Amino acid sequence: MHDLVIRNGTVIDGTGADRFVADVAVRDGKIVEVGRDLGLGTREIDADGMLVTPGFVDIHTHYDGQATWDPHLTNSSWHGVTTAVFGNCGVGFAPVRPGAERYLINLMEGVEDIPEVVLAEGLDFKWESIPDYLDALESTPRLIDIGAQVTHGPLRFYMMGERGADHDEAPSPDEIDQMGTLLEQGLRAGALGFTTSRTRKHRAADGRLTPGLSADEAELTGLAQAMKRAGSGVLEVNSDFGPGEFETMRAAAEIAGRPLSVLLVQVNNDPTLWRQTLDQVNQAVAEGTEAKAQVGCRPIGVLMGLETSLNPFVTHPVWRDDLAAMAPAERAARLAADAALREALLDQSLEDGASLNVQLDMARTFELDDRLDYEPAPESSLTARAAAGNASARALALDAMLAHGGKGLLINTFENYSNGNLDDVHAMLTDPNSVMGVADSGAHVGIICDFSAPTLLLTHWGRDRTRGTKLPLEFLVAKHSRVTAHHYGLYDRGVIAPGLKADINVIDFEALCLRRPEVVYDLPAGGKRLIQRADGYRHTFVAGQEIMRDGEVCDALPGKLVRGAR
Repeated sequence: MHDLVIRNGTVIDGTGADRFVADVAVRDGKIVEVGRDLGLGTREIDADGMLVTPGFVDIHTHYDGQATWDPHLTNSSWHGVTTAVFGNCGVGFAPVRPGAERYLINLMEGVEDIPEVVLAEGLDFKWESIPDYLDALESTPRLIDIGAQVTHGPLRFYMMGERGADHDEAPSPDEIDQMGTLLEQGLRAGALGFTTSRTRKHRAADGRLTPGLSADEAELTGLAQAMKRAGSGVLEVNSDFGPGEFETMRAAAEIAGRPLSVLLVQVNNDPTLWRQTLDQVNQAVAEGTEAKAQVGCRPIGVLMGLETSLNPFVTHPVWRDDLAAMAPAERAARLAADAALREALLDQSLEDGASLNVQLDMARTFELDDRLDYEPAPESSLTARAAAGNASARALALDAMLAHGGKGLLINTFENYSNGNLDDVHAMLTDPNSVMGVADSGAHVGIICDFSAPTLLLTHWGRDRTRGTKLPLEFLVAKHSRVTAHHYGLYDRGVIAPGLKADINVIDFEALCLRRPEVVYDLPAGGKRLIQRADGYRHTFVAGQEIMRDGEVCDALPGKLVRGAR
């Protein structure tokens, strides 16, 4: 007798092979058979007309704090994700000396937009070393599997103190050796990789640039040698990739003898840099270096509304002095009822110069209406609509945010959308040396809502796209299951096949869709975050236990800490 049999489903097995109709039998947390006439199950599910896929493996999340207090790890678990890897971009919470917690919180707040009050309330810091942090993660029951990485910022700050965040300072040879020892210790304890940030976009909340930005060849070499000694881990880097930068990180990966994983997005100030970097990845692979580019499947979208952290009016005196401190419902009601208040808010003559820093380009800003169009045409931007209707783009923005009872949203296509379409993202997705990986689940809680990428990957690229080429579902499923899992050495999951972990989604593909993003206040200390749920995930299983049914959390908490898979 099997524990579970999923019958008559259309299996997309994660390998990229053609779909087929079959039953899937599960016993003791693993898939034991795929085929027909498999015998009875203690529980049986009729999946006729449904897709049966592996659970999705999201290798780029920032649940470093949330994983210590939230057993459900939403938003990821709402979108078919069954394994989440965090500790990306060189920011995290271990190792940490007593008294240094505030800096690590400040760094995470600035780089990943997770408020200090949330982290200070949510984190208990009952650890100092990386192994102790992993043990703390392992002790917490949860829905989905997680994996953690060693992060450069905390490592540097642990060894160097305040000097570690000062870019006029460099670690001594002894400090490099000690950092390497701690990195090796973390990898041997089960961390899945080492990550660093070398981009000027990343700053702590106090304005200081991220610690890894100025790490020199000696420091990177010492850390790479530690990875080589451990014989495990992926080297992940978020960088601006200026001249020589890819070669620097490639050299470190080659010294380590470990895979290199680089974040890749299109930036508006250099719209073809992504292509140059991806060509470098492909050349490195052709020459024998194991490397992948982590890519997304939609614009990096800054969401703006009356409750989000950013909107076109946040530095306007009327907003700052009269509206910012109001409760959300009161603010929306006042703006809806008071025409004079709205006119004052639209009066740009009252603004100071600082407001220009948040006047995001209205030509790249769109109303996120009920269609939830993540590939909007340029002619539907606020600037284009204003010109066509002889109106003000700011007035259109305010009207859009006042929609839905004051919960309307704008999306500013901040990155991955320089040409007003997703053709370049199509090229990134279809490159053989790319892997899904920039959704940032758990981060940017008040401005970005890209963690729903697994769902959009299937719906937009596999079914709904009208402004360009679609992609086969078989390819898309593999891209977010087997490809991501194998990149991190997780060979026990990501494919529907006998002997592998029974992490499975049963999806009503015709009904699969995203719901509107919304702001909720469920973080520690009443902190806010953007969430976005989905319809169409009928069942999600981790190790054969159901964790989600029709979008609602089930009682089982089978998720584990994944250690040392590579």
